[in-house]
Amino acid sequence: MRCPFCGHEDTQVKDSRPAEDGGAIRRRRSCPACGNRFTTFERVQLRELVVIKTDGRRVPFDRDKLARSVRVALRKRPFDDERIERIVTGIQRRLEVEADSEVPSRRIGEVVMETLRDVDEVAYVRFASVYRNFREAKDFRQFLGQIDGS
Repeated sequence: MRCPFCGHEDTQVKDSRPAEDGGAIRRRRSCPACGNRFTTFERVQLRELVVIKTDGRRVPFDRDKLARSVRVALRKRPFDDERIERIVTGIQRRLEVEADSEVPSRRIGEVVMETLRDVDEVAYVRFASVYRNFREAKDFRQFLGQIDGS
């Protein structure tokens, strides 16, 4: 693993332990060249996903982008980092299992919405407001009416 600080090619693993309920391995590493320490995570990846954007472009699936979106929706909610990582990993696993190697971006949004609806109603509404592009307060009222009606 290359050092993110100095670019040295050979770093040393100082500690390894399971993370995310065994879904990942957390490794503490040290660089012998500059002495800095950093952490890496190793996760199982079932397949390489390609996202088909609404304009037809194909881009590699970006787990970090998914994680940022979920973190924004769950900001100031009672969820620690480990639980958020489990949620993101669950969404990614679901996409890898149910999809071919290509998945429409709309499907990713739907899976995130379904997951957040089951996890936290406030995060669900926050994500929906961006995903469905709410422009006015009436958009929120209409959406909340749908939640109450279901």
